[in-house]
Amino acid sequence: MLDRLVQWLLQSLLHLGYPGITALMALESSVVPVPAELVMPPAGYWVAKGEMHFLPALGCGVLGSVLGALASYAVAHWLGRGLVRRFGKYVLVSERSLERSERYFAEHGEISVFLARLVPVLRHLISIPAGLARMSLPRFVLYTAVGAGIWCAILTEIGYVLGQSEGVLQNEEVRRYVGRILAVVLPLMVLVVVLYVVRYRRRMRAQPEA
Repeated sequence: MLDRLVQWLLQSLLHLGYPGITALMALESSVVPVPAELVMPPAGYWVAKGEMHFLPALGCGVLGSVLGALASYAVAHWLGRGLVRRFGKYVLVSERSLERSERYFAEHGEISVFLARLVPVLRHLISIPAGLARMSLPRFVLYTAVGAGIWCAILTEIGYVLGQSEGVLQNEEVRRYVGRILAVVLPLMVLVVVLYVVRYRRRMRAQPEA
């Protein structure tokens, strides 16, 4: 079934072109379950076949990711607090929790948004707490674009590599390559978090002295 979906997306992207990549990635970056693994590899496949170009495809993927993330951010930003005040007690979310979330995103929003864009599931959801906490919009857009750019580039390159062969793009092949990439990316993310925590604690210790 997934292979048929991949083939459908493959043909759809060929007809929809770059606007199709933007639209599908906007859906992927919101709460709509359209995995980027089913969008950017087909784009890379067509790059390998000479039907698309790498940089425009990548740019449209990043643009779509940012637009979808902004939609979720805006909904959470404008409607989230009212919903929390009205229904938060039913899901154990209080006004105090929102205040703590605001402080967290004020201090650690950049790394949280950036790393979440590289993790399946989290990249669909990170915009909601960022919007609820009213994270700085320019910083949210910047780190969303950087994280999405890295992930879109990886997926497009996977499609490009698979497209250089004569075979048809298969979901199983994409998943195998994504699994290999995640096996490298996830330990690197842990290392980044450790370095960030060490640097943050040193900065906190230095502030009273200053």
